[in-house]
Amino acid sequence: MTEPIRVQTPLSDEQTLTLKAGDQCLITGIVYAARDAAHRRLTELLDDGKPLPVDLTGQIIYYVGPAPPKPGMPIGSAGPTTSGRMDRYTPQLLEAGLKGMIGKGYRNREVRDAIAHNRAVYFAAIGGSGALLARRITKSTIVAFEDLGPEAIYELHVEDFPCFVINDAHGNDLYETAPEQYRE
Repeated sequence: MTEPIRVQTPLSDEQTLTLKAGDQCLITGIVYAARDAAHRRLTELLDDGKPLPVDLTGQIIYYVGPAPPKPGMPIGSAGPTTSGRMDRYTPQLLEAGLKGMIGKGYRNREVRDAIAHNRAVYFAAIGGSGALLARRITKSTIVAFEDLGPEAIYELHVEDFPCFVINDAHGNDLYETAPEQYRE
């Protein structure tokens, strides 16, 4: 197995174009946590021509609703949620500058096409590993929509956050290519 690729946020086109479906990555930098309710509000702001509460340019959104932290910890369990729930909002957020998403599960064709068109990338984190993933988060701060509780937008500082590239900027989908490679 090859060494994981180190990814630093924010992402650039040059960086996303080097990543390929199947690459194992370690992400370091700032990642924003947001789920369904926050995505809906972000797209409503875009629809109304209003500014977003965070600049998405080059950023990664992690589909997570973190658990409350234990004393002395920056965050509680922080495992990925199903990405398909954000599919209806994702193309618009990619057009607004978003460069990456972390979640689990498949993305629909429209999202995969938008990822390629916007030179973005979809990463998957291992579901069921929320306690372990939380160890890679060194700081957590609510930055928007605090009234949404665990579905607010959090700014997460991550260090060597492990994930895999599922959909790359070239239109490849690991969920399609991996079974084919296995059959060979």
